[in-house]
Amino acid sequence: MNINRPVQSINQYLNTVPKPAGERVKAPAEEFSSILSQKLSESRDVKISKHAAMRLEARNIRMDAQMLEKLRTAVDRAQAKGVRDSLVVMEDVALVVNVPNRTVITAVKQSELKDNIFTNIDGAVFT
Repeated sequence: MNINRPVQSINQYLNTVPKPAGERVKAPAEEFSSILSQKLSESRDVKISKHAAMRLEARNIRMDAQMLEKLRTAVDRAQAKGVRDSLVVMEDVALVVNVPNRTVITAVKQSELKDNIFTNIDGAVFT
């Protein structure tokens, strides 16, 4: 290692790194933008707890891409209002979601909602 070599800018360094055939190295701003948008989309993801996954399966509730997007939007709305635990009611299902962790806690079909009591929630979102 030559310590007398002048310091290179990141762009100069990237230009000296061998590039795989047919592939170009992204500029730092492009790479940062790409990573940021990936992290932001990941931060919108909603997880499903083990308990909720069992309830979804036992109650034969299927979540398609459109329902998952509605759920993400509902959790975003609840988060904007400062809700911690929310009841999200959409189509024929009700979900209890821990908003800060973006995690579905449990799920109930609409046909099973009668006579049910939801506790430990501080908000509800209807989609």
